[in-house]
Amino acid sequence: MVKETSRRQRFLVALVAFVVSGVATIVAASLPSASSPSAPHAAGGRTPTPSASHTSSVRDVRMGVSYGDTLTWKSDADLARGLNDAVAIGAKWVRMDLSWNNIQPDSPYGYEWQRFDRVAKAARARGLNVLPVIAYTPKWARVSGCTSSQNCAPADPDIFAAFAKMVAERYAPMGIHTWEVWNEENIGFWKPAADPKAYTELLRVTSQALRAADPKAYVVMGGLAVSGTTDRNMSPTDFLDAVSKLGGNKYVDAVGYHPFNYPTLPSATPGTGTPFERISSARDNLVAVLGKYGTPGTPIWLTETGAPTSGPGAVSDGRTVPANTTHVTEARQAEIAADTIPTVVANSHVAAMFWYTDQDLAPAEQKKERALYYGMRRFDGTKKPSFDALRQAITGYEHEKG
Repeated sequence: MVKETSRRQRFLVALVAFVVSGVATIVAASLPSASSPSAPHAAGGRTPTPSASHTSSVRDVRMGVSYGDTLTWKSDADLARGLNDAVAIGAKWVRMDLSWNNIQPDSPYGYEWQRFDRVAKAARARGLNVLPVIAYTPKWARVSGCTSSQNCAPADPDIFAAFAKMVAERYAPMGIHTWEVWNEENIGFWKPAADPKAYTELLRVTSQALRAADPKAYVVMGGLAVSGTTDRNMSPTDFLDAVSKLGGNKYVDAVGYHPFNYPTLPSATPGTGTPFERISSARDNLVAVLGKYGTPGTPIWLTETGAPTSGPGAVSDGRTVPANTTHVTEARQAEIAADTIPTVVANSHVAAMFWYTDQDLAPAEQKKERALYYGMRRFDGTKKPSFDALRQAITGYEHEKG
């Protein structure tokens, strides 16, 4: 045990030194010029096959890129560029929406699979594993009184589960066996308000449907967003506690979480309950909740993390944090990217990390979506410093892992 710990410590020291030594060079080179899982529990899931077998003592952490609902709408050329970026930084996984609202937008009788088919095949051709997010409700299937958004909860969870079963039947033969059920269900992505009881029922019937269609199914609870508990939102630990109290933790093989830590580095532990600390070390943490309800070994998948480089408020370089900070400098984003990899590797509870996201939307789309600029590339396709910082950090990790 002492020898193993020593080897791991040496790896982490080497990896941190590797990424820190390179990030300054990356930032200088990339800035534009002035002219320019652990074993499954009794629920019946499966552990995803590691991307490569090895004998190293360094843990296998799945590295990926999270794209949201962008890839299925891209041209063939832009889709290729987006997936090639994942390959270029050393990621083995990609996460994207498999939206019920996109597949059956108008009625329960027609299906528009072709767009996701194209992405699944393109990812497979590049050796990339796919994590689909099965979520979002077409207008005809939304809960009564909530019709204005695809984030409205399904009126009938059994109909959603039947759709999930068809998804697994279609894509498991393509090698997709890992499924995330909804996204940020503890905040406004579940309308009209966060509802642990309703989500738990959806999770129960959906996980059963996925496993019935795909014996290799590995089910991830939808990524929990960082939030406080209000009349409509719930903190990730409060929501997980409520779901687990109803038995929902027994229906999944992993719990998704979205620790956007900016402008603080992920490795910083000031003892104030930062998003990364809430995984396992803060007083109020996800691992403690899972232990409380009998599943302490359930891994945490960081299905989104990153930092935006533009927003409506003030910008932070990490050294100073102005009031109303909403984003960071591109240099700080690169520092966060470099720091994320050794931080997740050091936490034995974390089994996967997906960087959000590949490329910024164009300004008009960004304004329409009311989103921030999280991309490793600017909307015009040029790389931010974070692209090479993340690539170098993953490369260093893979080299040490062997």
